[in-house]
Amino acid sequence: MTGKIIQSVDRAIDILELFMATGPELSIKEISEKLGLSKSTAHGIIKTLEHRGYLQQDPESLKYRLGIKLFELGNVVGSSMDIRKIASPLIRSLVEELSETVHLAVMEREEVVYVEKLEGPRTLTIYSHVGKRAPVHCTGVGKAILAYQSDELIDRMLETEELVAHTQHTLTDAAAVKEHLNNIRENGYAVDDEEIELGLKCVAAPIFDHQGNVTASISCSAPKVRADDERFAEMVGKITAAASEISAALGYRSPQTV
Repeated sequence: MTGKIIQSVDRAIDILELFMATGPELSIKEISEKLGLSKSTAHGIIKTLEHRGYLQQDPESLKYRLGIKLFELGNVVGSSMDIRKIASPLIRSLVEELSETVHLAVMEREEVVYVEKLEGPRTLTIYSHVGKRAPVHCTGVGKAILAYQSDELIDRMLETEELVAHTQHTLTDAAAVKEHLNNIRENGYAVDDEEIELGLKCVAAPIFDHQGNVTASISCSAPKVRADDERFAEMVGKITAAASEISAALGYRSPQTV
């Protein structure tokens, strides 16, 4: 790392991050002991953070908690992050490594919308294009998002939306779709095996935002003749890894890393 580190700023960040690691409320004594700071040093930094709204003190316990200013900053960060910008270099890498078509999609008004598509060197004619809407129940990107929605939303969508059969492989029974979504959550990825288009196989993985919500997914599509078991396993590994990397860039922390 180059450049001068400002010790007081570094300590202030240590204090803020301490709340993530230990709990919602801490006293000045607890903060000073956990970070190895003198009480006077900790007191000065804490009072400065309180003055600027980054910490607030409980009037009864006199302990401190994270302030509303951090929530406001988090909202700014969340709203300013362009998932396409974050995902773009990973999409290019996936296409180079897999030589297949990669999609990025988001859910909007109970459909998925393709927001990015990059074709591999071996041209594959797929009905998708950027801006196109597609059903959630029979596309990899759609199922990867739908599987992580609330039970109430899933039930409402399956009850109100017509589950159109696009091929003979499309699931059109609500109970069967729900069971399929359970399997997706267990596996961590979705598979479209000729459900939206004959001869096409796709794997898609969910992308989590900083609040743990899934509103986007990334996928790789290939002709079924090129997607034998070994090849498809490679696609699964690379797509799930890319989804995890994008999720981390969006601020998501999986339960295993908390």
